[in-house]
Amino acid sequence: MSGASAFDLQAMRRALELAAHGAGYVEPNPMVGAVVARDGAIIGAGWHERFGGPHAEVAALAAAGAAARGATLYVTLEPCCHQGKTPPCTTAIIAAGIARVVVAAADPFPAVAGGGLAALRGAGITVETGLLGAEARRLTAPYRTLVEQGRPWVIAKWAMSLDGRLAGADPADRWISSPASRGIVHALRGRVDAIAVGIGTALADDPLLTPRPAGPRQPLRIVLDSQCRLPLAANLVRTSHESPVLVAAAPGAPPERIAALRAAGCEVWQAASRDPVERLRELLHELGRRRLTNLLVEGGAGVFRSLFASGMTDEVLAFVAPRILGGDTAAGVVMPPVPEIEIEEVAHPGGDILLHGLLRGVVRRIGPGAAPALDSGP
Repeated sequence: MSGASAFDLQAMRRALELAAHGAGYVEPNPMVGAVVARDGAIIGAGWHERFGGPHAEVAALAAAGAAARGATLYVTLEPCCHQGKTPPCTTAIIAAGIARVVVAAADPFPAVAGGGLAALRGAGITVETGLLGAEARRLTAPYRTLVEQGRPWVIAKWAMSLDGRLAGADPADRWISSPASRGIVHALRGRVDAIAVGIGTALADDPLLTPRPAGPRQPLRIVLDSQCRLPLAANLVRTSHESPVLVAAAPGAPPERIAALRAAGCEVWQAASRDPVERLRELLHELGRRRLTNLLVEGGAGVFRSLFASGMTDEVLAFVAPRILGGDTAAGVVMPPVPEIEIEEVAHPGGDILLHGLLRGVVRRIGPGAAPALDSGP
């Protein structure tokens, strides 16, 4: 959008800030924010607060009331023009008498995809697009990935020492990163749809893979376990009736192990392929079929190798602790060649170094823009 005023930028930035409050609450819908303004002042604002609830535009219009007539609406994503869980936002915008709509980014959802903009223009409303579009596309990148590629947005997270070790040989070295870093991970766990680890990590660490404290979402806990070796006494299995567990198995997994895990409360899903990389691709598309929007992968090394080889990694969080573990038996990070990672954020939680970024191919796909805050919330 050319010729945007300083106030236009201010209003859209506020809409983007509001949109981020929906992280973990609105999926599989996109995070969207909106503000209504006139005469250089914001008179109404809102965001999509929860899945199935009012959309951002409706919330902002309600806040503005009758003053919305003749005003400008700034919205981070193209307004919907179809009946879903809520009525079309275009209908509400037209009825409110909005004179001008500024949209950051188009909606790729086939039932919208330009139709929202056309409906507004057809009603005589001035429509302008592209203001802070890169930032809006970055904010909605998980939603766009689900719509366009049929799979969740994949976040690879690991913690390592300065010498590239994922864990030390000594069990006391299980926690490499600081409590502050682990707090960031728990907050992220609380707003993703699923968390995955390999069977090696499940056997070595016996994790729960739950967010502590609980977040807005209860993630599906996934173990990549080709032969269904997950012990029935494992924490994941014991708590499967409280929080769902999916064991992703290979063809040929022992039937008795599959039956035992299912009887204990786990879901066992079997891929068609025996190749680890192809199995992972199958799993990601199965999760997309279930409309899971964000997947956090927490290791171990073998899983990361398959994940990067699959070409389906989008985002990376690498925590580097100021420690050298050494030793020939300590687990290290061994990756296949991957595209360059474009760093969006460098932080220092608890003395660690956090490198947060996107794979270069992903940046090309969605466009550069500001990363959503890792701890965003209402």
